[in-house]
Amino acid sequence: MKKFFSGMVAFSLAAVMMTGCGVPANEVHSADDLENKTIGVQLGTTGDTLASDIEGAKMERFNKGVDAIQALKQGKVDAVIIDYQPASVFVEKNDDLEILDEAFADEEYAIAMKLDNTELQAEINGALKELEEDGTLQKIRDNYEGDGAGESVYTSPEGVDRSKGILVMATNAEFPPYESKENDTIVGFDVDMMNAVCDKLGYELQIDDMAFDSIIPAVQSGKADVGVAGMTATEERKQNVLFSDSYTTSRQVIVVRKD
Repeated sequence: MKKFFSGMVAFSLAAVMMTGCGVPANEVHSADDLENKTIGVQLGTTGDTLASDIEGAKMERFNKGVDAIQALKQGKVDAVIIDYQPASVFVEKNDDLEILDEAFADEEYAIAMKLDNTELQAEINGALKELEEDGTLQKIRDNYEGDGAGESVYTSPEGVDRSKGILVMATNAEFPPYESKENDTIVGFDVDMMNAVCDKLGYELQIDDMAFDSIIPAVQSGKADVGVAGMTATEERKQNVLFSDSYTTSRQVIVVRKD
């Protein structure tokens, strides 16, 4: 994985300047500036893995992305590395934060399942291909991105066959807009996508919310049939679970306090 080398950051007045409420001024303006800084990540995510390779960086790991963002606002971490879409949601709600223009890493999301479950993998890949070809996946993306967000809500067709029974999806509902809670209901891009997959395949979707780093163990043990949580199909994860084809792309970004 890429490491970032920029040398020691020169001491300057800016390094000790404080913003309101005693929060340190931002010192991270690019990926190179992450060396020797304190970085907030969500435990077990791709951001966690990638940030661990930054030279001299101190990692602060949180169970929820929003907790990492709160630590950034409080000055407890210098930056947060997280996926672009949840970063956009957090920044929209916090006008004292911003996303750096430089992407930290590109990634593709996929659906995890038990290593030996090639039959389910083939079923899901077939459904994803159909949903891409008929435009359903793009409509779901459009409902959560860009100017048309909220205008193409996915609804299941009338009379869908559910004869194959229940498909259990393990997720972490702390990752808007892919999965989050509205009252007691889990909603988001991944929920709509998996409902569309189940509509194609004849399953009823059941969603189990858990910590992100519990998802792969739940799939391995059979507690869940699939793991869907904005999960990147990394080589390390492929040693423990089987992945579907990619259903969307994203990127890891760096969130900092505004100067």
